[in-house]
Amino acid sequence: QVRLVESGGGLVQPGGSLTLSCAFSERTFSPITVAWFRQAPGKEREFVGAFSWNININGNGAYYANPLKGRFNISGSDARDTVYLQMTTLQPEDTAIYYCAATRGAKISTTRSSYDSWGQGTQVTVSS
Repeated sequence: QVRLVESGGGLVQPGGSLTLSCAFSERTFSPITVAWFRQAPGKEREFVGAFSWNININGNGAYYANPLKGRFNISGSDARDTVYLQMTTLQPEDTAIYYCAATRGAKISTTRSSYDSWGQGTQVTVSS
């Protein structure tokens, strides 16, 4: 398993932007898929998007949950040790704990059980 550490959460006003980071405990050159999930109070944890350096989807390695496409962008560092979640035009309904998760191999999955390494989560609050 890879140890993951999220950072970058905080309080942002509606319409604002925030970038979360998911850093790995070790740099990996093996295929790996990293996903972002979020869990709002009283709700199930839901898939946000996923990324792999070894997959090409419309010119990049990211795949998104449909409702978030266009507002959220996932990318990976050149050093292959960090994955970013850039969030724009944030709304109060985006308030949640955001988790990154990883699994060996290059295969996008939207289900939680596909990922065997999880970070501790970072809180994002969208409020005026």
